[in-house]
Amino acid sequence: MDIKEIQNLIKFVAKSGATEVKLEMDDFKITIKTTTEAATIENGGYIQQVPVAMPQLAAAAPAATPASESAAPATPANEDSKYITVKSPIIGTFYRKPSPDKAPFVEVGATVKTGDVLCVIEAMKLFNEIESEISGKIVKVLVDDSSPVEFDQPLFLVDPS
Repeated sequence: MDIKEIQNLIKFVAKSGATEVKLEMDDFKITIKTTTEAATIENGGYIQQVPVAMPQLAAAAPAATPASESAAPATPANEDSKYITVKSPIIGTFYRKPSPDKAPFVEVGATVKTGDVLCVIEAMKLFNEIESEISGKIVKVLVDDSSPVEFDQPLFLVDPS
């Protein structure tokens, strides 16, 4: 079983609503659990979601701002609603480039088609290509290069128009 087949299996399980799928082949076993607490791969290890602490400054900042300034950030949120969010299908480390000496897969303003590679996510020493499921224009990259990402974390905003 190659990495593409494993990725497709993970996507299928996530979309199907199944809570657990076990696959046993001659040379390996995979268990995919769709819980928010942990995803298990019985090929020698566990991937566990770890809560990420939010910066304390971000929580204190809105309390210190006047009411006139707090109304302004609501407008960009309404503008973002017309965009489609591309989310991480797995937990791992997000990379915008195929290798350190190469150009990023996509930049802000780039037009993508369904199936174009947007980034890679490294999980357990495997580099998983994340492909676009929609056609459109990249509006915003929401994650810094080489950053850890969680399952279902927003990665890109895409304008489908």
